[in-house]
Amino acid sequence: MTDDQKPEEMRIAKYLARAGVASRREIERMIEAGRITLNGEVLKTPAVKVSDADEIGVDQKPAPKKEPTRLWKYYKPLGLVTSASDEKGRRTIFEELPENLPRVVSVGRLDINSEGLLLLTNDGELKRKLELPSTGWLRRYRVRVKGYPVESMFDELRAGKVVDRELFAPMDITMDRQQGANAWLTIGLREGKYREVRRAMESIELQVNRLIRISYGPFQLGEMQPGEVQTIASRVMNEQVGIKNETTEAPQGAAPRKRFITRKGKKPNRPRRND
Repeated sequence: MTDDQKPEEMRIAKYLARAGVASRREIERMIEAGRITLNGEVLKTPAVKVSDADEIGVDQKPAPKKEPTRLWKYYKPLGLVTSASDEKGRRTIFEELPENLPRVVSVGRLDINSEGLLLLTNDGELKRKLELPSTGWLRRYRVRVKGYPVESMFDELRAGKVVDRELFAPMDITMDRQQGANAWLTIGLREGKYREVRRAMESIELQVNRLIRISYGPFQLGEMQPGEVQTIASRVMNEQVGIKNETTEAPQGAAPRKRFITRKGKKPNRPRRND
């Protein structure tokens, strides 16, 4: 085998992250716990390079091979947890995803009472990149709050505010309309801290009773239905994220927009936004 034919080598944490197993940091913790094997031996250090020619095990099962990076949009419904498992036995998004979807990880999270756009990827490195505040991507939400807010109530949040001893960066807040005892807002933020929108509203004595993420950076929820998954074309991923997979590029003028449906075999009705 010539040098040009040798399999590409990379650090094992990066390799397994690219395969969608977990983030690099989590892979390193798994190695410390003795959960990863390399060519039949328990791995003791992450300071090794591997390739597709190596036999890697994770929790006594063959590790998935590194595949071309892919990205999907998913409309997370209400009532699902954004984690691989839940100690309270609640249903997770990964139990509801279509069976023909490969192993994926979510880019960020939405809590059980929130819905809307989640990005999914098979590449742990891409997940980490898109979650970093330095990426600077705006996440936009349609938010319904109980009460009768006025513009001045949002001034301190627009300027940046400390909530529970944690600094929240300035938020973009637009009052859309009052509907009975509720008001609809559009809120944009760039950090995505734990329950940031709900905590921010609570700090000005407003209770969120519906929260829908409608965009994450350049990717939009659009007219997707709860539970629906759409493939983001490789061409679009390259343009927006800088990741190019020549092996998965669609022919020019034929960028795919594949739709998946839920395991139950039908798309659930999308909740109306004016309720």
